[in-house]
Amino acid sequence: MRYIQLPIFSRLCYLLLFSGALPLSLNAQLTGFSRAELIKYTANSPFERFDDGRPKVPDQYIEALRNSSSEMVWGPLRRAGFPNQWVDGWKLLQPDKKLVGRVFTAQFMPTRPDVDEIIEKEANSEVRNNQRVINRLQTGDVLVVDLFGKVEEGTFVGDNLAAAVFAASGNGFVIDGGVRDLDGIIPQGMPGYVRGFHVSALADVMLTGVNVPIQIGNTTVMPGDVVLGDREGLTFIPASVVTEVARASKMTELHDVWTKAKFATGKYKASDLYPRPKDPALIKEFEEWRDSELAKLGMEPPSPSED
Repeated sequence: MRYIQLPIFSRLCYLLLFSGALPLSLNAQLTGFSRAELIKYTANSPFERFDDGRPKVPDQYIEALRNSSSEMVWGPLRRAGFPNQWVDGWKLLQPDKKLVGRVFTAQFMPTRPDVDEIIEKEANSEVRNNQRVINRLQTGDVLVVDLFGKVEEGTFVGDNLAAAVFAASGNGFVIDGGVRDLDGIIPQGMPGYVRGFHVSALADVMLTGVNVPIQIGNTTVMPGDVVLGDREGLTFIPASVVTEVARASKMTELHDVWTKAKFATGKYKASDLYPRPKDPALIKEFEEWRDSELAKLGMEPPSPSED
């Protein structure tokens, strides 16, 4: 088979469209959230909004997550009621670099000529469908593209358009599909998560949604989520819980930094420090250092129940 099964959300949109329950929307896409709808479905976010309605997670939380890992955010997300936020199985363009930023989504489907004709007519543009997406990126965005796992003729960018993504966002990308011109992309240095590589160009797909909910692996991704990528995979953090997740992750990070530094002195056995110091003097030393580091980030120290 050339394509894998369409994501649940995509199949639902087809059903709604052709049953007459969902009208064709603007911006040359079958499915689309208006600004009001995007605000409605991310109503729990406490932050300001972009003009398109996406939650604008403040930079301080982006920076707090910069050194986090999949493990550091796994527990806090599950405690917050989000057990399906991690996706693995990627090919990494820059394994030594983390990917952190606000999500900007795009959704593609296999071409159906009668539908694609309407999409392109509504677009009223000679600009290619992938370039229409790239042209809307803003600084700090991470472009997340649902190409339903397609690699051959699913290459969303080559080296030139990868450069355009980086110039527009200053960030990397996630493509549930492919890229091409790898020798030209790697030296540019932006982090990227893809399903594979192929020499073909993007073909036989149509742009069906921009800044809509998409399915990446077993995760529903919303525009305005914060994505964290490391060597193990990608975590999509809802804007509504990013404050608590970033804080919990930072506390774990600080614990690990302090603990590893102590082990490096050669003075302690594993059980002396991990998972928590036994010596009251060491506990006091750690807590005072941790709380001072949290204060630098504008974060409150943990309550006794969190320690």
